Amino acid sequence: MNTYASSNRFSSVIWLLLMVLTLTTFAIGEAGMAGSGAMLGLLLIALVKGQIVANYFMGLRHVAFGWRAVILAYFLLVGGLIALAYRWA
Repeated sequence: MNTYASSNRFSSVIWLLLMVLTLTTFAIGEAGMAGSGAMLGLLLIALVKGQIVANYFMGLRHVAFGWRAVILAYFLLVGGLIALAYRWA
């Protein structure tokens, strides 16, 4: 199998994973789940999806870990602030 075909297959698998995670968040919303558990689950899914997009579709998996750590820190900071705002509201 040539490199293009394997790269294309890998991108398709990543895209399918993103779709499954998106449908999971949709199902949580449609089920009317609420509370801290649902909120933390949704934030975790958002963090994972953000990292997947940054690493595979923005090409950060090919750069030094420091750059990926900056993006991860950003996601953790924003997610943490959202969680705090949810707990205080």
